[in-house]
Amino acid sequence: MENVEKIPTHIAIIMDGNGRWAKAQGKDRCEGHIEGVVSVKACIKAACKRGVRYLTLYAFSTENWGRPQEEVNALMELFCKSVTKETPELIEQGVRVRIIGRRDRFSEEVRERLLHIEESTKGGDKLTLVLAFDYSSRDEMVRATKAVAEKVQRGELSAEAIDDSVISAHLDTADIPDPDLIVRTSGECRLSNFLLWQASYAEMYFPQTMWPDFREEAFDKALEVYAQRERRYGLL
Repeated sequence: MENVEKIPTHIAIIMDGNGRWAKAQGKDRCEGHIEGVVSVKACIKAACKRGVRYLTLYAFSTENWGRPQEEVNALMELFCKSVTKETPELIEQGVRVRIIGRRDRFSEEVRERLLHIEESTKGGDKLTLVLAFDYSSRDEMVRATKAVAEKVQRGELSAEAIDDSVISAHLDTADIPDPDLIVRTSGECRLSNFLLWQASYAEMYFPQTMWPDFREEAFDKALEVYAQRERRYGLL
């Protein structure tokens, strides 16, 4: 990688293309998800190496519940196995894991794994890995709006005091900076209900690379693309 001085604080990635990658390889879709875990590990290591402080991965969207039950079950099993296997290495790397999204629709086993990885890695201070799991940005905003409305109803907050900072403080990402760069792999150019509020001024990058092939070199390329951007935040 060329000498890149402008490193984003927060990169968010929509990990797309596992199924298409598997189909192109003549493999089952689940094989694509398994290979995708290798890319997750590669990007975590690259983020730590390059000084990125936050890495958010769209691991399982609310809409993913609509996939075939066999695939959903395989994804849950893969997640549970990965948590057990990778937690020691994450601790060694100084990675703290945060989960955003809903938890009430997962099995007790999955909820326990989510809590376990958060508790086990809470001492990490090099990189915060944010996993969006059963996450939908619209659902997040609905939940935040309800929480604000309840405070107004209880007299803890006036309607006149509601501004963007109040809404932000009630989102799942309340203590996480907005992403500087959002990457979606596989060439698709849409956000798919991911961090819609937080993405207001993020730079976007849509490489053709399928997620199972998105390793350290591809991650570094995203950093180089970001370094060439001039962020104006609506100003001149």
